[in-house]
Amino acid sequence: MPNILFICGKARRRSPTAATVAADQLQVPTDFAGLSADADERVTPEHLDWADIVAVMEKPQLARLKRQLGASLKGKKLVCLDIPDRYAFMQPELVELLTRKLGCILPAGR
Repeated sequence: MPNILFICGKARRRSPTAATVAADQLQVPTDFAGLSADADERVTPEHLDWADIVAVMEKPQLARLKRQLGASLKGKKLVCLDIPDRYAFMQPELVELLTRKLGCILPAGR
């Protein structure tokens, strides 16, 4: 069963929502972190060591993650969900969008 790490900017809205939704719907271990210096939970090499799959919310975040912690990404499946920063934590529209996008994280039948 893969461990999935969700990453956004500040780890306040999108990534914690994604971790909650994925844990519930996919029944897999999840965690979340942020790339910003003032993130509630800043991403560390330890987060990436734990993760099998790393899902970022936006393409610029993927580039930033590679610049900051590229050595820790070796062997990881990287996914960009293309979810803009305009939703509140657990906002129904965000939950619905994440539910639709979870299929790109894990293949059917895992």
